[in-house]
Amino acid sequence: MLIAGQWVDSENGQTADILNPANGEVIATTPKATLADVERCVTASRAAFNNPEWKNIDPAQRGRILNKMAAATYANAKTLAVLESTNNGKTFREALSEIRFGAWTLEYFAGLADKNEGSTIPVPGNRLNYTLRQPLGVTAHIIPWNFPLQLAIRSIAPALASGCTVIAKPASWTPLSLIAWTKAMQEADVGLPTDVLQVITGSGGLIGDALVGHNGVDGVVLTGGVPTGQAVMAKASDNLTPVTLELGGKGANIVFSDANLRYAAKAICFGIFMNAGQMCWAGSRLIVHEDVHDELVEAVCAEVSKWTVGEGMAEGVRIGSLVHKSHRAEVLDKLSRGLAQGGEVVLGGNAVEGEGAFMEATVITGVSTDNLLFQEELFGPVLSVTKFSEDSDALTMANDTPFGLLNGIWTQNLSRAHSFARDLQCGMVSINEYPITFPQTAFTGWKQSGIGIEQSKDAMRFYTKVKNVNIKL
Repeated sequence: MLIAGQWVDSENGQTADILNPANGEVIATTPKATLADVERCVTASRAAFNNPEWKNIDPAQRGRILNKMAAATYANAKTLAVLESTNNGKTFREALSEIRFGAWTLEYFAGLADKNEGSTIPVPGNRLNYTLRQPLGVTAHIIPWNFPLQLAIRSIAPALASGCTVIAKPASWTPLSLIAWTKAMQEADVGLPTDVLQVITGSGGLIGDALVGHNGVDGVVLTGGVPTGQAVMAKASDNLTPVTLELGGKGANIVFSDANLRYAAKAICFGIFMNAGQMCWAGSRLIVHEDVHDELVEAVCAEVSKWTVGEGMAEGVRIGSLVHKSHRAEVLDKLSRGLAQGGEVVLGGNAVEGEGAFMEATVITGVSTDNLLFQEELFGPVLSVTKFSEDSDALTMANDTPFGLLNGIWTQNLSRAHSFARDLQCGMVSINEYPITFPQTAFTGWKQSGIGIEQSKDAMRFYTKVKNVNIKL
């Protein structure tokens, strides 16, 4: 762990085994931090935040540091992608793309570092009134296991651009790429002052909880499941600590009869089967017009049948291992319980025999809106298909879920597309493309999909606080 300027073991010397989920082999050990380690980490982060070397730095210089971090990330992308694939199970191709996206994110926020501007406000009398935007302070980042490095960088970049300090807690299953990336930033000598960025590893229940409830932490960012988000929000309320929560999803691709089915089929597969379906924004529901239902289902099955399932570093593999056998067991259990409520398996539905945590790409037709396969997030390579006949039915179905992250619309009718984009109850909508995001576009969810905004200039608002200044002239 990187704590107080040093790479250290935990205070009590305990470690956790880190596995390659594709074969179950132990590939590393990492420290299991203690509460004393958390105290050292928060103390060092607070000192770094108040250190004039960081506190009084020219904001443009923060931007130059982030640009150097981006360059070092690009330079190390292939090495980091090998580590990411080996530790997470995803394909090398996916890992490389995600890490390069992380570098792009650093570049984007580098450009915003000197643009946290206040405003002047007309008030009565002979007065000057203005606002300042100042850094939030010490921020704790609870990183998920599905996109370990990309989603770490996604929140680290705006935090540093705003002048905050960062304590990053990677997921217990997948800490290696963030550790390696942090070392690469040190080796590249990007100019980040000591303790501005620290990495602590260990149990989410112990270390994550301690960070979230610590009165020395000024802001918490979590990407994870809804129950974890609820627990974090409750714990953070003890100190009224602000949170950004990017949680679950149950995205729908709504396909109308006039859609380009060949293109839609490829995107639907990409949206649910990449990363073995372990994505909050996965298009896990296919809501398709009855006139094209059979044709589209056949096209989806034909497309994903070309996707090889296997070890993420192997040539030609398109679907890697799930992150852990225990997670695969949870996915298969939910699938079994959902099928007991109805639906027909037209493709897949099983674990892949042998080593690792592999699972077949799965397509289920005839899924009713009250089926858990329609309502609950499986977080695996399972696509649920439901027919509709009228546009109003499609909108009702799409909104009939506790989640509201990303939905897709497939139509050539511009009026319909814009109307659905307006009326869908979700934070993001993609039309004739799925899934898609950029560093400069807001990644945000409604309902149980989260609170706050990742990416885009709006993300910077979380990492700053407003101060109003009034002067009687």
